[in-house]
Amino acid sequence: MDAVLSAPDFSGVIECYSHHAAAAQVRATLDELRSRLLAGSEVDEGELMVDSIARRVEDRLSELSRPGLQRVVNATGVVVHTNLGRASLADAAIEAVKLAAAEPCALEYDLGRGTRGDRDRLVEEHLLALTGAEAATVVNNNAAAVLLALNTLAEGREVVVSRGELIEIGGSFRIPELAARSGARLREVGTTNRTHPADYENALGPETAVLLKVHTSNYRIVGFTAEVGLDKLVEIACGHSGIVVVEDLGAGALVDLSRWGLPREPVVAERVAAGAGLVTFSGDKLLGGPQCGVVVGRRELVERLRRNPLKRALRVDKLTMAALEATLRLYRFDPAPEHTIPVLAALIRPLSELETLGCRAISLLENALDDGFCFELQPTEARAGSGAQPQTAIESMAVAVGSADRSPDAVAALFRSACPPIIGRIEKDRFLLDLRTVTEAQELVPRLR
Repeated sequence: MDAVLSAPDFSGVIECYSHHAAAAQVRATLDELRSRLLAGSEVDEGELMVDSIARRVEDRLSELSRPGLQRVVNATGVVVHTNLGRASLADAAIEAVKLAAAEPCALEYDLGRGTRGDRDRLVEEHLLALTGAEAATVVNNNAAAVLLALNTLAEGREVVVSRGELIEIGGSFRIPELAARSGARLREVGTTNRTHPADYENALGPETAVLLKVHTSNYRIVGFTAEVGLDKLVEIACGHSGIVVVEDLGAGALVDLSRWGLPREPVVAERVAAGAGLVTFSGDKLLGGPQCGVVVGRRELVERLRRNPLKRALRVDKLTMAALEATLRLYRFDPAPEHTIPVLAALIRPLSELETLGCRAISLLENALDDGFCFELQPTEARAGSGAQPQTAIESMAVAVGSADRSPDAVAALFRSACPPIIGRIEKDRFLLDLRTVTEAQELVPRLR
């Protein structure tokens, strides 16, 4: 141990890493060698030399000290990919995060009055202007927003919801389980495929607190179906004092996507105008901001949420608030947010742009990889991702990568081993690099470790 730590060649390692970290890895390396010797395994004499052990320790420290959150190239064609960090932030949001991280900021300080302020004020004015709501608040994700709303408005009472809207979101979290954790009692009405106004009306009673509508953003039921619209739910609730309509919009679009030829998603402002007491939605899906859950609606209801002790447990930090505020400013003031918000920009990119990108990528790949590979530009279909617009296939282009001596899985593994890793997809026994989610052709050229 002492011989390795005091070796001349090891002095640089001690300077780069803490003595404690270096000593721990020397100890771990020696323990491994000792275990192999005691087990009777073959150990080369050179492995026991001080300089050999020192090199192994340096390699281990280098590997361990790398950031765990690696940058990857998303060539999957899934624009908002849950496993790859969902929405990429706009440049303005990235700069806002850097500033908030590096310097003191007026997160909860009222500069005009010189007193403590409320962090919601950073985004509330923008949200009210964009949605027409009376008040707004932010928590750490949309599931938390639904949890907070149900706990605040319906703890110990009933929440009425259609069976066709009892969705399961990523990670096996389900609406019934979320409602149970809120302390509310869920009352299911209708059937999986058909629910009628009378189903809600017959379920109402003195214990009813909330009519919950859930946008089924991650699946669709088609065929012999019927659902009760938000306007009808509001009408039903208006006839009974104290019942609130809460809508979980999931992906939460702030603008009408159909203006760019995409299928229409419910727009938050329209749901507020339709009379929902509260509307909840995600910040990092179709909105294109940081992970958070946004709640907008009537002022007295939002104030009740703010007074709930759970609100503090679920609140977001200054970096999230900075990114969200910058993203909302783009929606509110930028004349063309579809070009400055990466999620929107990726969804609406023209095929001609992708074809040009693909030709450039193939040229670079042919120069970078050996003759055993072949490349072809082909049409394909991309997806919005993260439970948004599950039936919508977005026209796209992809570079198909073939190999004379590697299977598609082996080709995928090769690209994943690059620095940074390049994540594509295998489709019909071909490895594809979908161009809809790629910005520069150079990103698709693997730099092997």
